[in-house]
Amino acid sequence: MVRLVGINHVALEVGSIDDALEFYGRFFEVELRGRQARMAFVDIGDQFLALSEGRSQPADDARHFGLVVDDKEALRATLLEAGLPVGARGHLRFRDPWGNNVEIVDYRDVQFSKDAEILRRMDLGHLEKSERALGELREKGLA
Repeated sequence: MVRLVGINHVALEVGSIDDALEFYGRFFEVELRGRQARMAFVDIGDQFLALSEGRSQPADDARHFGLVVDDKEALRATLLEAGLPVGARGHLRFRDPWGNNVEIVDYRDVQFSKDAEILRRMDLGHLEKSERALGELREKGLA
């Protein structure tokens, strides 16, 4: 059997690449890895997000994808300030203008870990895992 070891990228369908870069740029540091006529590739650490122009399906309800951030609560405050309908605490999800359902998770609370050198180079060496995340990693023999 072949083991899954990670996610290289997620591709999102959006209406307009320029509009998507502007929207996501309001909330996240957006660094372009590359761009083509109907695609843009945004670095997210050692992975990337692919934005593809031409969404045709309706808005996502239960289907979603998760992004990991260095400060979930700071993002929540920014989303609320921008008028996006998000809860004041707990899970953090929002929909982009094209109906993509985005879940936000704090790096400290997820069970995956980045190598210390990658964290250092991303200027995130100060982030420490929560006890819950460490427990999940220990259960799998990864911490």
